[in-house]
Amino acid sequence: MRVLAIDTALGACSACILQAGDAEPLASETIPMERGHAEALLPLIDRVVSQVEGGFETLDRVAVTVGPGSYTGLRVGIAAARGIGIAADIPVIGVATLSAFLAPLMAGDRRGLFTAAIDAKHGQIYIQAVATGGRVIIQPSLMGYRDAIRLLGSGPILASGSAAPTLAAEARMQGVDIVVDDAALAPDIAWVARLGAIADPTQALPKPLYLREPDAKPQDAARIARR
Repeated sequence: MRVLAIDTALGACSACILQAGDAEPLASETIPMERGHAEALLPLIDRVVSQVEGGFETLDRVAVTVGPGSYTGLRVGIAAARGIGIAADIPVIGVATLSAFLAPLMAGDRRGLFTAAIDAKHGQIYIQAVATGGRVIIQPSLMGYRDAIRLLGSGPILASGSAAPTLAAEARMQGVDIVVDDAALAPDIAWVARLGAIADPTQALPKPLYLREPDAKPQDAARIARR
């Protein structure tokens, strides 16, 4: 199975093509960015696909990060993935951003509480935690650092994601055993592809996963009354 993976959910614009079972993608490119995903994504995908013999016709499915993350970024990535899926007549798989951070933590033989933490601004984080063996300790959630540490318990904790260093600093102040494995601003695109390769297309739908309301809201008080 050959998967085109796309990520525009957070602080990068990324795409890769991975042959399922291979250790490394056939082609991959990542550009760190907070804004500008809409302008960068399609040229980036074109460059990645052009590096693989057969191009789009050799793809079996598309995987795309569906959040949590930037509202604009998510819409850009999901729209592009759906368009490619329709044009190539292949399934489009939604991959949760937190799952993409958790997957490499859980892939080895390490033990502990695997935790993905993404900076959600305003003193909050998007977080998910899974114990050794796959038991979910914290479902994908939006919460403050203190609430997260209370739910995580005493550790040991292995953390990944943009908010992992701040979470670790807060946790250590409370005597919690925690190690930051990776403080990347965005997940490894190859892991998005790997998760997309094993997902069930009927269950992992390319629909945005929003864990909070958008910051921008209509200003009802300033609305001009209709005549």
